[in-house]
Amino acid sequence: MQQPSTMAYSLNQRFLHWAIALLIFFNLLFPDGMNTWHRLMRRGEVPTPEQIASANIHAYVGIAILLLAVVRLGLRFAKGVPAEAAAEPPIFRLAAKLAHAGLYILIFAMPLSGIAAYYFGINPAGSFHADILKIILWALIAAHVAGALVHQFYWKTNVLRRMTLG
Repeated sequence: MQQPSTMAYSLNQRFLHWAIALLIFFNLLFPDGMNTWHRLMRRGEVPTPEQIASANIHAYVGIAILLLAVVRLGLRFAKGVPAEAAAEPPIFRLAAKLAHAGLYILIFAMPLSGIAAYYFGINPAGSFHADILKIILWALIAAHVAGALVHQFYWKTNVLRRMTLG
C-alpha cells in the first residue's frame, strides 16, 4: 500500500512524536525506582510499597509509550509522511531510514521487554531491556538529533520544521 506524501506531519503526528520523546527521556533519565526494585528482587528482599509504587511509575510510562506508539504507527500508515529532503545525499537517506526503523523497533521492544521482565519475571528480558536495548536507544536518539540538526543548519532543509511547527 502506497503511503500518501505530505509537506509536514499532522498535528496529531507531531504531538505523538514529542509526547513519546518526552516519555522516553523520562524513563531513560529516571529509572531509579525500577533499578531499586530490580536490585531488591535479585537479592531476594521484599520491596516496600513505596518502592513498588516508584517502579510502577517507570512501568506505566513504558506502557504509555507502547500504547502511543501503536497510535503513532497507525497514523503513519493512514496519513503518510513527508517526502524525503532532496538535498540529502543517498547514503544519509539510507542511514535515516535505518535509524527511523531502529527507533520504531525500539519504541516497541523496550516496553515489551520491560513488561516481560517486570510483570512476567523473565529476567533475561530485563537484562536485554536495561543493558543492550537502552544503549542502542541512546545511540539512535543521538543519531536522530544529529541528523535533524545537520538538516537544519548544514543542508538548510525544512525537515526540523516539519516535526515542530508543521
